[in-house]
Amino acid sequence: MHEELRAALAGLLDGLPPKQAAQAVDRLIANYRGRTPTDAPVLRDRADVAAYAAYRMPATFEAVRAALAAFALRVPDWSPATHIDIGGGTGAATWATAATWEGHHSTVWDWAQPALDLGAELAAGVLPDTDWQRRTLGEGLTLPAGTDLVTVSYVLGELRPEDRRAVVAAAAAANSVVLIEPGTPDGYLRIREARTQLVEAGLRIVAPCPHSDTCPIVPGEDWCHFSARVSRSSLHRQVKGGSLPYEDEKFAYVAATHLDAAPAAARIVRKPQLRKGQVLLELCTADDGLERATVTKRHGDRYRAARDAAWGDDWDRS
Repeated sequence: MHEELRAALAGLLDGLPPKQAAQAVDRLIANYRGRTPTDAPVLRDRADVAAYAAYRMPATFEAVRAALAAFALRVPDWSPATHIDIGGGTGAATWATAATWEGHHSTVWDWAQPALDLGAELAAGVLPDTDWQRRTLGEGLTLPAGTDLVTVSYVLGELRPEDRRAVVAAAAAANSVVLIEPGTPDGYLRIREARTQLVEAGLRIVAPCPHSDTCPIVPGEDWCHFSARVSRSSLHRQVKGGSLPYEDEKFAYVAATHLDAAPAAARIVRKPQLRKGQVLLELCTADDGLERATVTKRHGDRYRAARDAAWGDDWDRS
């Protein structure tokens, strides 16, 4: 699905003056960082939407795909029949959902018609079982009965607090919910707040947390986030600058469900540190909160598993 998305994005900025694209990207960065809550769409016109898609869709796709993959590991025998992407814009999370499961119907809700129009254009012929519908994101938002999966990615930071709570409340009516925000301290706090709201609504947390209890991180001292590697196309480099063929997208997320599913015993919450003959793992655990585990060569198979482990992976503590 990554290559299909890259092909769909190719040529997107043809005919758009570079200065106009750069101005749109600068404004979008401010909104993406979540410091300008609003009661109006961030994406206002075709230029905004084209710049957004070129600038953000590859990174959003990889972050959402990583979060969905972590969730899918906890529900291996389940797949959604219906999916709603709330605030989906041009549909990056819908592409990521299609990369994770097959055979479902997706509906993208957004309040910016230009984003929906471009999203439908990009998905034409690749994501045929997808509807694109304009919706107001806030009070009064409700899901169709029996919705299996809801994604809300990089949206909560754009909303006023009351609209944010309304969107999460609507999402909580689905069978399963995956929320993704930027991997910043503010993004983590929004995920933490939404996580509490989901638990209060009766859902169980299955990723990344190994429990549904209070997060052991002290706000202001640290934040929970993960990383996804993003391959940069020539279009991506044109819009964002830089010469490296990749970048690392930092994101925070929570996955919750009404299904009979259980979280992992522990989650690796920082990049493993490789030392001579040992691996240091920073873990979030179900029973002991945050802890550091040292795995050495004498642990045999566990040592080999630790050397292969990545930031964000489940970890078996037994």
